[in-house]
Amino acid sequence: MTSPTRTQPVRVLTIVVVVAALAAVVLGALQPVDRPVDRPLSPLDGVCVAAVLAAIAQLAGLRFRLGPDAVSVSWAEAAVVVGFVVAPAGWLPAATLAGTGLAWLLLAWLTGLRNTAEVVHLVASMTLGVAGAALITSLLAGDAPVNSARLHLALVAGAVTYLLITFGLVVLTLALHRDVAPGQIATRVLYAKLPMSVGNVLVGLCAVFALAREPLWLLAFGPALWLLHRTYRFHLRAAEERRMWEAFAVATARLPGTSEADVARAGLRGALDVFGARRAELEVRTDNGHRRYAQDGPGHQDEPGTRSGPAVTRSMAVSGRPVGELTVWLGEPSLPVPQDDAAITAYGEALAGALHDVAAHQRIVELDARAAHDRVHDPLTGLINRLSFGPVGDPVLRAVDRGRHVAVLLLDVVDFRQVNSTLGHRGGDEVLRLVAGRLTDLARPGEVVARTGDDEFALLVPEIAALTDSAGWPHGESSPLPATLRRARELVETLRLPMEVAGVRLAVEVTVGVAVAGAGQIEVSELLRRASLAVGRAKELGITVGTYDSGQDASSTDQLALLAELQDAFVADDQIVLHLQPAVDLVTAAPTGVEALVRWRHPRRGQLSPGDFLPAVERSELLIPFTRRVLDLALAAAANWNASGIDVPVSVNVSARSLTDPTFPAQVTEALRRHRTPASRLVLEITESVAVSEQDIVDEVLARLRSSGVQVSLDDFGTGFSSLASVTRMPVDEIKIDRSFVDEMIDSAAAGAVVRGAVELGARLGVRVVAEGIETVEQRAALIALGCPSAQGYHFCKPMPADKIVQALSQLAAAAPSNVTQLRADGAS
Repeated sequence: MTSPTRTQPVRVLTIVVVVAALAAVVLGALQPVDRPVDRPLSPLDGVCVAAVLAAIAQLAGLRFRLGPDAVSVSWAEAAVVVGFVVAPAGWLPAATLAGTGLAWLLLAWLTGLRNTAEVVHLVASMTLGVAGAALITSLLAGDAPVNSARLHLALVAGAVTYLLITFGLVVLTLALHRDVAPGQIATRVLYAKLPMSVGNVLVGLCAVFALAREPLWLLAFGPALWLLHRTYRFHLRAAEERRMWEAFAVATARLPGTSEADVARAGLRGALDVFGARRAELEVRTDNGHRRYAQDGPGHQDEPGTRSGPAVTRSMAVSGRPVGELTVWLGEPSLPVPQDDAAITAYGEALAGALHDVAAHQRIVELDARAAHDRVHDPLTGLINRLSFGPVGDPVLRAVDRGRHVAVLLLDVVDFRQVNSTLGHRGGDEVLRLVAGRLTDLARPGEVVARTGDDEFALLVPEIAALTDSAGWPHGESSPLPATLRRARELVETLRLPMEVAGVRLAVEVTVGVAVAGAGQIEVSELLRRASLAVGRAKELGITVGTYDSGQDASSTDQLALLAELQDAFVADDQIVLHLQPAVDLVTAAPTGVEALVRWRHPRRGQLSPGDFLPAVERSELLIPFTRRVLDLALAAAANWNASGIDVPVSVNVSARSLTDPTFPAQVTEALRRHRTPASRLVLEITESVAVSEQDIVDEVLARLRSSGVQVSLDDFGTGFSSLASVTRMPVDEIKIDRSFVDEMIDSAAAGAVVRGAVELGARLGVRVVAEGIETVEQRAALIALGCPSAQGYHFCKPMPADKIVQALSQLAAAAPSNVTQLRADGAS
């Protein structure tokens, strides 16, 4: 039995065994040499033969693995039986010491075994076992002859004594050496040694019988011993392979883990258990570098200079991709056998698969963690994003005393698009990172900084030091607004400090929207919405810091719902309506035309003027159905007064988008067809800004309209930069002088000159001139003096519903029927 332990208990046991063995040798040698006369050899020859037999028994022995140790199974029992017959009993310990000592010195030289303590312990154990066997046999046999049954029974008892002593020392040594239950060790050792020990005793008894009867029979022992040796070897190897594959199954089942370190530890522990290794090392190779793990077998303090046994290294790979290397230090120089190579290769593949799986699992975990982080953080600046601003900030607000005030400051980088276009997106990203860094540095403990948009950042201020200022706050409460505004201006001043990006020194301006509310009364999302309104208001006013005004909410919400409510208005019959205002002859006040002014009877907001909803309509896809509705209402009203004998046209304002739509003339023609109205009774009013935009398309659309007989009026004449160019480039049937000139013509010579020039221009071009916004007698008289033929305004009639226009027109026409000067309907210019 070999045991390469370095632990103190085993060293003590070795010393005790060696001392006992030497004592047995000395005491045996001192015993008188009294032998029966029927012994076949002389005492000296018998001692020599016994020593030779002891050496042969060890050289022909077998060694099997027991964990990291190896247990020897030899022919010692047979040598003991034969040696007792051929040599004096007292000299058997000395003969065993000499024979086994020489045998193990030879084995150590042949196999490279370098552990002297192991050899000494082994030789001493067998010597002590032989001493015990000789003592028991001598006591039981006495002077019994060789062929007597008493001697044979004594020899069996001596062999059993040898087995018990050596077996006990093996179990004790391994129990001290390894953290394994003695019962488990005893079972395995007994399983390996008992069959061969029984065979050894039988072989020894047969040899004794042959020596006594016919020594030539010993020649037949060679083949028989060879067969027994092969049988024992097969028995031990089969048992070891069965144990190894059972341990293999257990070890591979333990390999899956949640981390590389867990798998590596399980893999090393499994390698020690499966291969009975003294040490196992694992090198793991990943994209992040190499990591090395190692573990010694139980009871081993492994050092490079004291390792025994070969090292087997196997490279590990999965699908051709290297995973690492597994190195196993086996327990004995005579190993590994081919089965070890196959098992280590298979185990390495299983371990490689487990390492690959845990690496894949780790990557998935990292990706999940990164995705979770990216869901709530801005990847560019590392700040929390808009999605997580509320979940992060709401608990902060709930922790604030209800008597305190909280605020959100929303910062919008001014003209950031210009930064991107000048420095490129990489430079723009660097600017955003610098702004985020400065905001983070400016944030106080407890405050939360977030990036809420492309060029927007938000700062949650959970506690504001309020100042005594009752303005705007009920019941004379202290106002947190001044402190918040001061904080906002501090941010503006710090953020506008120069920074250098891509070699360019620049300064960033921000617009800040401030929203303040009482703690416990509001959520972060609502504060952020209010701050966004404040930013928009600040931009409209051209200021740096804007505050939230609750009056903005209604208009903002209304604008958001406007288009949806317009679609509902189209379905209803009484929401989109026209108010009609006559144009009259300035001298006689007879009607010369009617302008249709659209209104929206909003079910919630009341009556809305065109400025409240037309901009949204012009930007949407509702323009075509809206224009169709207005044309239908205007032409239906015109049909009513025409049926009453009043032959004046109706004027409808036209959107800029309509005149850039090539299908618009067809829409107008279809409306005239539906209402069976001559084209000359429809006047389309356009503004100068429409006339100068996309001239080619507008000119084509207007030409098609005029060719169909529809009249064109140039509205708001004189307010643009191209009034003269418009009337000379584009033929019109009427020009309408903007009310701003009419309002000022009495007091302003310049305004009067503009009105006079428009009247003269109309006369020279042969088109009708209408002055808008007449409200006083003085304005009417001045226009008559300038020769202006027609006018429109509150002085004559206010805009009225369609059901009242016929009566109003009839009254105007009755007052001066012979003086009516209508717009030309012949299409001449």
